Amino acid sequence: MTTFPGSPQLIKSGIVLLNPSTSTVQKIIALQYNPHTLTRTLQVQGVGDGGDRSEALRLKGPPVETIKLEAEIDAADQLEFPDQNQNIVKTGLHTHLAVLETTIYPSSQQLNTNNSMASAGTIEIAPMETQLMLFIWSKNRILPVRLTEFSITEEAFDPSLNPIRAKVSLGMRVLNVDDLGFNHKGGSLFMTYLQNKEQLSGKHQSGSLNTFGIEGIS
Repeated sequence: MTTFPGSPQLIKSGIVLLNPSTSTVQKIIALQYNPHTLTRTLQVQGVGDGGDRSEALRLKGPPVETIKLEAEIDAADQLEFPDQNQNIVKTGLHTHLAVLETTIYPSSQQLNTNNSMASAGTIEIAPMETQLMLFIWSKNRILPVRLTEFSITEEAFDPSLNPIRAKVSLGMRVLNVDDLGFNHKGGSLFMTYLQNKEQLSGKHQSGSLNTFGIEGIS
């Protein structure tokens, strides 16, 4: 389907996976359709209700931010051009779903390596490190995240029972400098996100006390 020549380019949201050591881009996962809603929750990291009164206005660190969204995936558009989309014809949405699902799996190589080490009597086996996940929602929101919730609802299937329409619900926790440190690539990206938020806050036009029906605070 052709678009109107004067229409703006649609920017898509999605996930980028980086090598945590080298920051090299490993995988780019663009969502087929941008979700209609994005739910964000910020949990304040205050000192606590039981603290000294002198601590009441103090913050221990950045708030814990969580994001929830629901993305739709549909093979209908690709199935209109089967010659150009052989993977969709053969396996439906399996490849689309697999690329999302494998972001939360240790690799088979990692599992085999740990199994070999355990069989050899290695006393301590370190937890397996995953790739650094970035959630991208425009240039103003490039966030290091960890997936905390992931559910898939497959809604339609082809004659071979391959899924051809699905909804993916994602829950993510934003990783900040308390989680990663300032020298980590993810920590640096979080600081850029925070600084951009501060710049946007600085552009807000302040109101007047008259708005509240008062002339001053005493």
